[in-house]
Amino acid sequence: MRSVLAGDRGSVTAEFAAVIPAVMLVLAGCLVCLQLGSQQLRLQDAAAVTARALARGDAAPAYEGAARTTSQSGDLLCATLALAAQPPLFVELRAQSCALK
Repeated sequence: MRSVLAGDRGSVTAEFAAVIPAVMLVLAGCLVCLQLGSQQLRLQDAAAVTARALARGDAAPAYEGAARTTSQSGDLLCATLALAAQPPLFVELRAQSCALK
């Protein structure tokens, strides 16, 4: 019986070593997605603050690294912020918010 099991010795360690890089890649992908989601939320909040400030006639705060465009349709003043693509995914983030004038 002992000689039959002797051939499997160390197989768990080899399988664990093969799985670790895949698990690390999945975890890294999850962290990047969380970072992008957080940055999108901050950009959306900044767009809302910018739209409200411009509608009141105040100076709009700047969001670092974002390009701002504004448009007006009737009583609505809309502000759009676009953040250029950044590593590691090179995804351009965009947020728009409108406020009544």
